[in-house]
Amino acid sequence: MDGVKFNHLLHGGDYNPEQWFDYPEILKDDIRMMKKARINTVSLGIFAWCKLEPVEGVYDFDWLAEIIDRLYENGISVNLATPSGARPHWMADRYPEILRVNMDGSRNHFGMRHNHCYTSPVYRRKVREMNQALAARFDSHPGVILWHVSNEYGGECYCPLCQQAFRGWLKEKYGSVEELNRRWYTAFWSHTYDTFDQVEPPMPTGEMAIHGLYLDWKRFVSDQVGDFLRSEVEALREVGAKKPVTTNFMYNFQEYNYHKIAKFVDVVSWDNYPTWHRKQERLTAMDTGIQHDIMRSMKKAPFLLMESCPSPTNWQPVNKLRRPGMVEAASLQAVAHGSDSVLYFQIRKGRGGFEKFHGAVIDHYGKEDDRTYQECCQVGEDLIRLSECNHTWVKADAAVIFDWENWWAIDESKGPRNQGMYYKETVEKSYYAFRKQGLNVDVLDMEQSIEGYRIVAAPLVYMFRAGFEAQVRKFVEEGGIFILTYWSGVVDENDLCFLGGTPGGLMDVMGLRSTEIDGLYDGESNYLCPVQGSVDAGMLSRNYRCEHLCQLVEVSTAVPLMVYGDEFYQGTPALTVNQYGKGKAYYICADAEQSFYDDLYRNICKEAGLKAPIPCFVPEGVEITTRESEDTQYIFIQNYNRTDVKLPIRVNDYEVIFQSEGVKTGGAITLRKFNTVVLKNRK
Repeated sequence: MDGVKFNHLLHGGDYNPEQWFDYPEILKDDIRMMKKARINTVSLGIFAWCKLEPVEGVYDFDWLAEIIDRLYENGISVNLATPSGARPHWMADRYPEILRVNMDGSRNHFGMRHNHCYTSPVYRRKVREMNQALAARFDSHPGVILWHVSNEYGGECYCPLCQQAFRGWLKEKYGSVEELNRRWYTAFWSHTYDTFDQVEPPMPTGEMAIHGLYLDWKRFVSDQVGDFLRSEVEALREVGAKKPVTTNFMYNFQEYNYHKIAKFVDVVSWDNYPTWHRKQERLTAMDTGIQHDIMRSMKKAPFLLMESCPSPTNWQPVNKLRRPGMVEAASLQAVAHGSDSVLYFQIRKGRGGFEKFHGAVIDHYGKEDDRTYQECCQVGEDLIRLSECNHTWVKADAAVIFDWENWWAIDESKGPRNQGMYYKETVEKSYYAFRKQGLNVDVLDMEQSIEGYRIVAAPLVYMFRAGFEAQVRKFVEEGGIFILTYWSGVVDENDLCFLGGTPGGLMDVMGLRSTEIDGLYDGESNYLCPVQGSVDAGMLSRNYRCEHLCQLVEVSTAVPLMVYGDEFYQGTPALTVNQYGKGKAYYICADAEQSFYDDLYRNICKEAGLKAPIPCFVPEGVEITTRESEDTQYIFIQNYNRTDVKLPIRVNDYEVIFQSEGVKTGGAITLRKFNTVVLKNRK
């Protein structure tokens, strides 16, 4: 198995000692409290540039070396950051070109963070110099285990440097302006370009009607950020740095295609801030689970939970207290899904600034009897008890396609609904349906291989790109089960409509042609009815509600399993299946309710021979995830209901290696709310 391996599960988080130089007694006490909480790793230097280089060209690393030495002497390792996320004031004053330009052409003033141009040669040079100086000094230190490159890359810049780089990117991609015009369909509205120099990024005061331009600008911005990350890593490597590198991604971050950026790091990490207790915890757990699985699936290797909050954040609309047991449950969910760490933002609350009320392991109060601190101590103990799970992997037989570029295209497509296409929610319906069967799920983009899975679901894949059609054809021919939904295979990577019928390139595999699609008004619905006497009679035996979109299809070799119950298309196919080669292809024609997906996928999983790792019914709100090594399987069972759950599991068939306080085992397992139990099973 690939991936970065650490000696133990990491526990800790962001630490900012440079904010506490006036309080040496606090710095001393921090280490004592970290050790008691079983904290073994901290992230240092993330926003410390003005302390590291107070005057241009004058580096002050001695304070950082002293902190690293002191931490290492106390058994605490360091993720050492490059500080490019926020530069010092002197740099913006001396080199104004590094400040970001907005879509309207105005240049930002100094302030906030990531307010810089990723293209600027000056900024790249200053970052390179800093990174190389840090690497030369600290990479060989035994206490440094990982390079934390920058922090939460974000935003885009419209300055002349970025616009010129964009034109160069387009010229390299298309070769000639004539090819660009063809691929962007610029004959529409007579918007043809005569030269590359005429191209500007999409903006409200200029061009907003060319979807190919919009998509390529998004791709360029992603590539430019990826290249900036690459240059940061390259600077470290050029002076001999050998420690692995990461950068922290964010929840549902649509600005960049993380799948492209992930190739520049050795291990994927991300920052997790769910709004627990805002709705039913089981729904929040599912929403968080898919994010963990997206991050893990990028490299199909263990990832790192780089930031989480052990108490309320300070930036959400409502910053709610974590209920007792929630910190443990959320932390162990990350481990269950493949994280080799539980790290927080932050170790100690700052006294001032934007994040002074953001949750932390150590409160302003600064004492051990604080509830949050005690819960973090519990997580530290938990990770020691689960140490044998370190760098085991998550194996999935089912996969769901969630493609960022497809997401961009859907949002900009101008029809069939301009408000509420619900791409993310549609993906989640398939993901949730698999997870409710107790199955691990990989979440892939269209550039990743689908070979080796038993079932692949591709919800709302409006855009086919990167040879996805060929992958699907081979997958089904060789015996895979493929599930496609409405409004799929409509356009190519430049948002040009396929000619000759859709889904483009897969009409024979699906056994049908999409003809029309009906956009339903909010509050309007139709329903799906089972076809009596079909070859798969009994697979679904009741009606299901659908809304938002209803695709009309004309079948060739596909067999209808359900039909519409209303409207002029009443009685026409709403769910079909087609035998192709050794496999089967299902087509879901409408945006059906979650229970439809749950029932359909339960039957498809049974057909494919996929079973949950424990032989019992999995109640709603109970999450089952497995990690494994060559000879051992670890089964994580978590209860995200607000009531107790009893599972009729023969505990004697397993070794119980972990259980939350309050878990009861015997002839069955009883889990109170937010409880976790981990079973060990020899393969």
